[in-house]
Amino acid sequence: MTEQSVEDCWNRIGVRGDRSCDRLPQHGHCRHCDVHADAASALLQRSLPPDYRQEWAREFAPVAKTEAAVDQSALVFRLGYEWLALPARMTITIAERVLPHRLPHRHGGSLLGIVNVKGRLYPCMSLDRLLGISPDEPPAVPGQRVYPRLLVMQFEQQSFALPVQDLTGIHRYAAHDLQALPATFNSAMRRFLTGMLVVGDRRVGCLDAQLIGHQLAGEL
Repeated sequence: MTEQSVEDCWNRIGVRGDRSCDRLPQHGHCRHCDVHADAASALLQRSLPPDYRQEWAREFAPVAKTEAAVDQSALVFRLGYEWLALPARMTITIAERVLPHRLPHRHGGSLLGIVNVKGRLYPCMSLDRLLGISPDEPPAVPGQRVYPRLLVMQFEQQSFALPVQDLTGIHRYAAHDLQALPATFNSAMRRFLTGMLVVGDRRVGCLDAQLIGHQLAGEL
């Protein structure tokens, strides 16, 4: 039975028609009648149109990806004149800058002291000293705010608080966006970097988290 031969009497003499069907008083509604049930069964069992499968295959076929997945994220910050980044997944929290409590008999090096962040004590380390970056601030830009912060980051089994002079937030990127370092990049810290990202009008050096963590642990 084809769709065209289905008896749709409910539209003519049934509940959607003039209600003159002699079966209607017995069944109360067309959906309780065997004629309605037979018609529904015939519709469900009818043959598929020739191009039905092809149309739905095209509908559900995955769209080919023309761009690489944006599957990386970095926390971008500034030390002195240098914009740098660490993997965002290492971030424990970001806090206001506070003065670290100095430790007796520990002067110089990257260890600045300890800080209390949300009730926990963390060794406060100077990344600029470790990387050989001058702490001098670039000239202020009118109308542009600066956000000094304390980054609490987890390096494998050890966490550190790292003061930074400015912070822009998290930048998401695809792995192929990481570029090789140009020859003119700060030679003193090249060994600490895995590559460079272009974020807006900034060139951001991506730090080697494993190497940085090893060096910071050695300063404790």
